[in-house]
Amino acid sequence: MATGQLFSKTTQALFYNYKQLPIQRMLDFDFLCGRETPSVAGIINPGSEGFQKLFFGQEEIAIPVHSTVEAACATHPTADVFINFASFRSAAASSMSALKQPTIRVVAIIAEGVPESDTKQLIAYAKANNKVVIGPATVGGIQAGAFKIGDTAGTIDNIIQCKLYRPGSVGFVSKSGGMSNELYNTIARVTDGIYEGIAIGGDVFPGSTLSDHVLRFNNIPQVKMIVVLGELGGRDEYSLVEALKQGKVTKPVVAWVSGTCARLFKSEVQFGHAGAKSGGEMESAQAKNQALRDAGAVVPTSYEAFELAIKETFDKIVEEGKITPVKEVTPPQIPEDLNIAIKSGKVRAPTHIISTISDDRGEEPCYGGVPMSSIIEKGFGVGDVISLLWFKRSLPRYCTHFIEICIMLCADHGPCVSGAHNTIVTARAGKDLVSSLVSGLLTIGPRFGGAIDDAARYFKDAYDKGLTPYEFVESMKKKGIRVPGIGHRIKRGDNRDKRVELLQRFARTHFPSVKYMEYAVQVETYTLSKANNLVMNVDGAIGSLFLDLLAGSGMFTKQEIDEIVEIGYLNGLFVLARSIGLIGHTFDQKRLKQPLYRHPWEDVLYTK
Repeated sequence: MATGQLFSKTTQALFYNYKQLPIQRMLDFDFLCGRETPSVAGIINPGSEGFQKLFFGQEEIAIPVHSTVEAACATHPTADVFINFASFRSAAASSMSALKQPTIRVVAIIAEGVPESDTKQLIAYAKANNKVVIGPATVGGIQAGAFKIGDTAGTIDNIIQCKLYRPGSVGFVSKSGGMSNELYNTIARVTDGIYEGIAIGGDVFPGSTLSDHVLRFNNIPQVKMIVVLGELGGRDEYSLVEALKQGKVTKPVVAWVSGTCARLFKSEVQFGHAGAKSGGEMESAQAKNQALRDAGAVVPTSYEAFELAIKETFDKIVEEGKITPVKEVTPPQIPEDLNIAIKSGKVRAPTHIISTISDDRGEEPCYGGVPMSSIIEKGFGVGDVISLLWFKRSLPRYCTHFIEICIMLCADHGPCVSGAHNTIVTARAGKDLVSSLVSGLLTIGPRFGGAIDDAARYFKDAYDKGLTPYEFVESMKKKGIRVPGIGHRIKRGDNRDKRVELLQRFARTHFPSVKYMEYAVQVETYTLSKANNLVMNVDGAIGSLFLDLLAGSGMFTKQEIDEIVEIGYLNGLFVLARSIGLIGHTFDQKRLKQPLYRHPWEDVLYTK
């Protein structure tokens, strides 16, 4: 066991098993104490590497993350404290790994319930190698104004109230972490404060004992008096009794062993800690208190009198001139986290993204304000989901059914169209699904699938202006613009696209009005008089029918319809639909294990 001070203002630790809050509390304490360097040198998170962003005062810093204890110790040789936040299942193994590292001097084990056999092995190894184990089941420890372990001493407000941002003259050791916070406050009220405080943990076999730390405190010149809080159960306090009797402790000791109320119960009582259970008269709180009193410690008659006993002992030391009054300092203000400041109404922070279509902040995600469970329970389909996410309203069933028909009809058009071809070539080059899909999607444009928006835009403009099919087609010709939605490389007037016929039949049956579609049909009649291949294609059918859907549903204003067409909603349908087919082609090529594609020479005209 170490014989003197464990920590200093330059002590750095390695933190095992990333926990954001206790690490940030350590860094905030560093800033409060005026440390120049953060007390956390590195984080060990098994299986992870990289950096974690945290705050050191106002500055955001990146703390390295290592996947193993060995790697962290090699990278940070000056970090000699290992703070272990592993669960009770793995705490022993990771602690032993740390103890075996030559750079690690102190290991603090936070977990409760570590098997006693494992703890005994850790204790034996630590003693044999002159290392210190604090815990298991400890909240840690603190050296005022210098270094603290994890959540020790609680919030910044509590730390300031207990004056832990600067050193006092009292060494304190306790079994209980929770009671440590209470005693830090008590000691700050009646003395000049804590110099060092340790919670050894409440397990039956603590890695270091009350007397271990009392003997350390006795060797630290800045510690002028010692306060000890024990509890019933076990015999740790008797080693302190022996140290007092043998004169190994020369500084005033004020002690109290809690649990005197146990005698009021008819049967044996197990208190909060694993070790807080009396195993006979000697392990009772009363017996321990009397033994400490007989050995020369200042022991009050009750816990209520503990504070007064501490005060009287401190005042006596001051009168003897053994304590130099501590010069009070004003600690710096810890910057408040933005989310806390927002919740408390102290600041207004602008957002960076606006979302009006979905919300995942509640118990379940919502699409357009409709909870996910409701979408499933009502039997909504893909068309309904598109309705909510694209149009922000629940469209009538005939509308959402039409959307689903469009998706089904446009999902694929064979392997030879440009988008599918690009996807196939990319997949055969060994690229992943996303790369193959994107290569096909990037082909979508005015000549491949991208004419739906233009068809809707031009048909709507011509119809709304009252142009006859002749006037519309001829005006487009004069502008040198092909009529979008008209013309096909394969289909003819006497061999129409079956998809167009299906869409038109559905609309005539279910839509309240098909005025834009009928106008497109009249345009087709005129263009067919010019050439047999100038037939309405699926882009023209979808474009004109979507205008009828928007106008006929009565759920959109004229301004909204214009905006939907202008933004490119309709082309989104083709992108969504064709993604299904492009993904299919990717999987098809992967499944068939097709080799790298090379275009045949005979299909290329080589010329100068």
